[in-house]
Amino acid sequence: MAKKKPYKERSDLEKVRSQWRKLKGLHSREEWSAVIVRAATAAELAANYVVRREFRSRSSFDRDFMDSLLKWANGLAGKMDRLLIPMFVGEKEHQTLKRLGRVAQEINKGRNAIVHGGEFSNEDEARAAIETTRVFIEELVRLYKPLFKIRKVQ
Repeated sequence: MAKKKPYKERSDLEKVRSQWRKLKGLHSREEWSAVIVRAATAAELAANYVVRREFRSRSSFDRDFMDSLLKWANGLAGKMDRLLIPMFVGEKEHQTLKRLGRVAQEINKGRNAIVHGGEFSNEDEARAAIETTRVFIEELVRLYKPLFKIRKVQ
């Protein structure tokens, strides 16, 4: 039996899919707050993917420098507002990224209420967060992978 690739060695999109699988398991166990945190983590990993792709196409920055910028941007909303949206000013994707930036704020708000405020979530909130995040991830990743899809959580 083949051994699974260690999480640390996975690509950003492999990590997105891993987070989504974990989210589905948490959903089946009715861990609503944890579902929202995992969804936000998957969204942030999708943003990492797009930032890395764009930096690779526009620069010769090494991975360590890109990682330092991703940490500096601090979270999903920071990656959108500080890196992606400014990077695409004047390009056709800019309006899409601005709209997704507003969605990222909403995803972040739900995550932060749990992580920083200790709030608990219910099933309806978790379902709404999952769907919002799924659409966000697919739209963002499709800038580079037009057929990218993640499964809906039932």
